[in-house]
Amino acid sequence: MELRVLEYFLAVAREQNITAAAESLHLSQPTLSRQLKDMEKSLGKQLFIRGKRKVTLTEEGILLRKRAEEILDLVKKTEQEITLSDDSIAGDIYIGTGESEGVRLLIRAGMNLQQLYPDIHIHTVSGDAYDLMEHLDKGLFDFAVLWDPIDLSKYESMQLPYKDSICLLMQKNSPLASKEKITLTDLAGLPIITARQQDDNSIFMDALQKFDIKLNIVASYNLIYNASLMVQEGMGYAIGFDNIIDTSGNRNLITKPLYPLTELSMNLVWKKYPVFNKASSLFLQEVSKLIF
Repeated sequence: MELRVLEYFLAVAREQNITAAAESLHLSQPTLSRQLKDMEKSLGKQLFIRGKRKVTLTEEGILLRKRAEEILDLVKKTEQEITLSDDSIAGDIYIGTGESEGVRLLIRAGMNLQQLYPDIHIHTVSGDAYDLMEHLDKGLFDFAVLWDPIDLSKYESMQLPYKDSICLLMQKNSPLASKEKITLTDLAGLPIITARQQDDNSIFMDALQKFDIKLNIVASYNLIYNASLMVQEGMGYAIGFDNIIDTSGNRNLITKPLYPLTELSMNLVWKKYPVFNKASSLFLQEVSKLIF
């Protein structure tokens, strides 16, 4: 499958119209249609449902769109790394991370590096553990920030000097808002909003099992901002890290520590036997300086 044809496919998926996609690609409509039909024939799958005014992706088309985006992103990243001069210190560093105050340390490391090498660029992408590990494994990220408990056996890692406390995000007029601290038993029967990967968090699940608590989970999230909107609208109480959502001022939100959950350590993670560009190698050295 040619990269050029993948670009054609993504253009149609984006425009949802073959004629509009052909114009954006500077191709004739019959040429583009033929390329798409050849692709479907080669794969033995229908990728588009062709309507009168727009085309939509089939289930196989949705999968191909995701993979095509990943392939082209990786090709672009590889080209940038290879075409750099041997003598130049430049390039892009891609870091996947969740939401935490501890990310400030990585920001400081990046800023220190840019003072010496202005042509180094730092890119952070937010996501949950599922997204971060998938992109790291595929080479789309140079580094990822992951929290304990996590299986790091297939990665190299460096523990960062920061721990995140688990808290409960709620409306200020909530019955629990007056309590100094919230215990796990307080959660019984409440509408709870959890992180998408919470089911795999053994510390959290072990604590619930110890106290024989079954949560009433009404929703999940992968970024805490969306969870805060759910809480504001009255959907329920969100479990997440402290010091992320600004609850000062007139916001109708408050966070309370959730006991007796353990603080979770942060880890900077990268693939074993990495093939780093110069920028990524220097970034790792800079992070080490700030820690040690």
